[in-house]
Amino acid sequence: MLASDNIVVTGDALSGLRQYILSSGLKPGQRLPSERKLTTELGYSRNTLRKALDALEREGTIWRHVGKGTFVAATVEDLDSMTASPIELGKQLTPFRMMRARLAVEPAIAREAAINASGEALSRMRVAMERARAAENWKMYEVQDDHFHRAIAEASDNLLLLSIFDQLNLVHRAVAWGSVTRQSIKPPSHHTSFKEHADIASAISNREPAAAYDAMRVHLKSVSGRLFGDI
Repeated sequence: MLASDNIVVTGDALSGLRQYILSSGLKPGQRLPSERKLTTELGYSRNTLRKALDALEREGTIWRHVGKGTFVAATVEDLDSMTASPIELGKQLTPFRMMRARLAVEPAIAREAAINASGEALSRMRVAMERARAAENWKMYEVQDDHFHRAIAEASDNLLLLSIFDQLNLVHRAVAWGSVTRQSIKPPSHHTSFKEHADIASAISNREPAAAYDAMRVHLKSVSGRLFGDI
């Protein structure tokens, strides 16, 4: 018998899917089985499974790539179990060097996104921005911030740029995580990144490569100044 859809509300289906990922030995970056296989193995209805997947995506445990599947995400807790090279590299970098690398790479990715973004990619950016604004704490915000920036890399429609972004993001986490002291429980409504993200998304949506490049540079320099000092 298929599990009832309201199981997701009680957390049973969500816990079951999370345990399935752990017991299957899936590592960050590895793809989950198809929805059809998961519904069979877990005994969930398709609706229940999708609700559980949505919940795991919101919390940053998984991420989806349209046309390619659902993948296990690289959460902060995963860092110790991941390939050592980006983590070891992160240990050798200062925040200054890490942000210089982001400034060299991410504006160019945003420019490509403005040329190649699909409607689905634009939708993923909007969803990430909405969820970031609704975040109840900084950790939830940071998950959605990651989703937003990765959605831009996906929108470039270039697997090499996406791979470069993923490696850069791993090093970014290794350098920055734990380095920031927050003065509030969650981002305030006037948090500058909200407008900066909107400006980036607008330039990409309007197919303005130069504006997208500039908006990403403004955003990254703002983040750098706020967290680490000007570079």
